[in-house]
Amino acid sequence: MGPTVRAIALSFAVLAACAANAHLASAQKAGATDLAARVAKARQVAQTLADRLKGEIVTALKADGPVSTVGLCQTISPDLTYTAADEFGFEVTRTALKLRNPENAPDPWELKVLQQFQSQIAAGADPAKLEQAEIIVTPEGDKLFRFMKPIMMGEPCLVCHGTDVKQDVKAEIARYYPEDKAVGFKLGELRGAFSLAQLIGE
Repeated sequence: MGPTVRAIALSFAVLAACAANAHLASAQKAGATDLAARVAKARQVAQTLADRLKGEIVTALKADGPVSTVGLCQTISPDLTYTAADEFGFEVTRTALKLRNPENAPDPWELKVLQQFQSQIAAGADPAKLEQAEIIVTPEGDKLFRFMKPIMMGEPCLVCHGTDVKQDVKAEIARYYPEDKAVGFKLGELRGAFSLAQLIGE
């Protein structure tokens, strides 16, 4: 006796379910691969920008001194950031909990990640290994890849952001940033973070 209509229908249902599960697994794998690729690229962008910023600031400090570097930094940092954004295809910004430029204030997601970085570092985490990557859905329904990487206080940063900023440097900073809060840092503390974003599909 041949298979019943019900048995045939069940067989097709099982095959359809298997195909759907295989498609879902394939899509999930592709999504994971895409996310990993974006994270690797974002990590590269953050490191490239960090190296370029440090190089320019160190050169300016040696050539022009701390006071002149304050004014140069006001243009160097945004220019390098915009160049990195155009070069790599990410929206690139820098943000912090203690701001020098109010325009760099963190949005709610960035604030959460900055506080998370601060807690992790206080608990002994290696800052070099810290990063945060997520895909979020915007209010408009777009999928947005977001990535953050800590910026730590290095020796060159202490001149303008440390605990013993010279008075002439403070005065120059106040000319450009009268509401500056980004001082009093110690070597190795969290200064802020690179924040990258990219629409999924780009």
